[in-house]
Amino acid sequence: MTLLVRRVALFVASAGPAGHVPVAPGTAGSAVGVALWLLVRDVPVLEPIVLAVVLVAGVACATVTERHTGRHDPGVVVIDEVAGMLITCFALPLGAGGVVAAFLAFRLFDIVKLAPARAMERLPEGWGIMADDVVAGLYAYASVRLLIWVAPGIMLG
Repeated sequence: MTLLVRRVALFVASAGPAGHVPVAPGTAGSAVGVALWLLVRDVPVLEPIVLAVVLVAGVACATVTERHTGRHDPGVVVIDEVAGMLITCFALPLGAGGVVAAFLAFRLFDIVKLAPARAMERLPEGWGIMADDVVAGLYAYASVRLLIWVAPGIMLG
């Protein structure tokens, strides 16, 4: 594998500089996910396309980065958090309060790793890196939908 391919894979897997922050790179990756969602949310056709691209590129680039570093789920890989936040906010008309709630819900489920998220981590290479955050994103999405139902004034924009 060429040096250029490894560098591009690392750049994508780390969501640019987010994966390189010294403290809480997963939180920084989640913030990148929110920023990306904010960029595409007003163009409904883009949201699923961007999510699909992030998921596919995430698996591939996380795999390359894991192989290159020789470590399972290296901390620099945060594209999984980007994907998780995109799933959490998917097609929701969230206001500022809703975005904050979505961010906190995703971080909680990403850290706690309710079943089957923990089991998903055992999938090989980039699949395992991405899959547990997909599950966390789905849990967070369901929680945000519930919060919208309970407190629409706070959650919706």
